[in-house]
Amino acid sequence: MSGVKSVALALAAAWLLAGCSALRLAYDNAGLYVHYRANSYLDLQGSGAEALDERIASFFEWHRAKELPHYARIAEEAAQRLEKGLSPADILWGYDSAVARARESLRAAAERIAPLLDQLTPAQLANVERRFADDNQRFAREFLRGSEDERRLRRARRIESRLEDWVGRLTKAQAERVREFSRRAPLYDELRDRDRRRLQAELLALARARQAVRSLPQRAADWDGGRDPDYRQASEAARQQFFALLLDLDRSLTVEQRARAQANLRRYAEDFRALARRAEASGGR
Repeated sequence: MSGVKSVALALAAAWLLAGCSALRLAYDNAGLYVHYRANSYLDLQGSGAEALDERIASFFEWHRAKELPHYARIAEEAAQRLEKGLSPADILWGYDSAVARARESLRAAAERIAPLLDQLTPAQLANVERRFADDNQRFAREFLRGSEDERRLRRARRIESRLEDWVGRLTKAQAERVREFSRRAPLYDELRDRDRRRLQAELLALARARQAVRSLPQRAADWDGGRDPDYRQASEAARQQFFALLLDLDRSLTVEQRARAQANLRRYAEDFRALARRAEASGGR
């Protein structure tokens, strides 16, 4: 399912861009990027490539009209909750909200891409398999390379960088709290790798059996179903420790850091509202 997941969530990268104009520009051009990414897997030509464009356009039409209003409300409410100081319930609300929206987008993307998957030739399926192998090599370079201490340090640096996108430069104490989390939280990238490969095999099996239309939408929305119990346990333990990290960091935020995070959230909320209004103006469904 990771190919569909990559396509469906490609636009999520816009959330990581700084500045409202950058986000809107990224979203407005996301269709081109998604086409490039999807067709690098599917290797469609002629009418197949045109059908892919139509299905991508349909997805973004749906996403503007149905999902962006949810994003705007979530971002605005997150800013309000952050202003008061976060509680465990706030952290859980944010996580559950993000997962719910991801499931809807994955289902909608799968509904649109599945008919094309059921028509892939053996050569095209072989191309998908090769691209999955490339993805797995990149994953290994990023997450499986080096000693355990090196991997934990890289994880801490990734988290620190993402947090600084939101709140600005972390204090020494805040950065040390991030490193403490990374030293203690389960390091389960090997389990992630095996689960990615399992999902890839399931997607290929559905396409080869011409069962994507029938089964892929529900399977994509339920991407975490069927996980190995060890992976599920490690993932949950890491998630709970990450939630604790966020609560600790929230209590340590300076006035300036909190204000910056709130301003970022409210800018995103306004961007999402503006993008959704374009769907209303064009009669998006």
